[in-house]
Amino acid sequence: MTLWLDKLKNGMKKTAALFTFQGVDAAAFESVEEALLRADVGYETTEDMIRQLKQSHPKDSAELKHHLKRIVTEKIEPIAKTLTIDPQHKPFVILMIGVNGAGKTTTIGKLGQAYQEQGLNVAFVAGDTFRAGATEQLQRWGERLHIPVYAGNHQAEASGLVYEALEKASLAHTDVLLIDTAGRLHNRSDLMDELKKIRRVIQKKEPTAPHATLLVLDATSGQNALKQVDAFQDMIGVSGLVMTKLDGTAKGGILLALADRYHLPVYAIGVGESADDLQPFSAEEYAGSLIGEEVTCVSSAI
Repeated sequence: MTLWLDKLKNGMKKTAALFTFQGVDAAAFESVEEALLRADVGYETTEDMIRQLKQSHPKDSAELKHHLKRIVTEKIEPIAKTLTIDPQHKPFVILMIGVNGAGKTTTIGKLGQAYQEQGLNVAFVAGDTFRAGATEQLQRWGERLHIPVYAGNHQAEASGLVYEALEKASLAHTDVLLIDTAGRLHNRSDLMDELKKIRRVIQKKEPTAPHATLLVLDATSGQNALKQVDAFQDMIGVSGLVMTKLDGTAKGGILLALADRYHLPVYAIGVGESADDLQPFSAEEYAGSLIGEEVTCVSSAI
């Protein structure tokens, strides 16, 4: 866990470096405001945070930083959640969605390992039948973790594959079924329609499913992440978020904007490519890393 925290802090250095101020005067508040905006916190959320910061009446720069961390933590705590796998649903179906390059397939592999380590029977569905190599990428995760992968041919109809996978997973008494999907550009209605078809097919087999629809967001996309949430919420619905690539961006403040606007739970954040680089989202860890403070707390398991 220490290594993961180090990666989080190192990844957020670009953001934390923005928070430089001396004393407590108008220039200090302007410096914080500029840092929040450059970190992609967004105007409305930034204005609210600066208002709260001024109302706290900090006496020096250390106290200003303390109150800033408190405000960030308070905004983030309501969305820092753990996804509970309901054992009454067998399988518990998790539909992974998002645009190309956000890290859906890798996230599925990491989640699969986390649930497997909790003693759950896991299976993957290679529902991204459009991207060349997507099925093979998920199969490599399956081989590495000894997790079965339900797959079809390249360009096969994804909805049919998902339906068959649901049937097989039910017979195999699978606890968690993670479904990969092709990356959808959020402004392409035709591609989003195909995703809606997958959801309808899932519900034909199991009306309560998918039990979680997780949108994977790339932290480096900044304010564009908000547009993605808007589009996927409207077209298919989103029950929670996973944020990837916090190890290489100065835009880590986007999580604050997401928290303020959508109030969707963030179940995990990623800081690298290995399985251990996806961990539960902790408000305190995030707040400390954002402003460059030492982080010592430890997250619980996903």
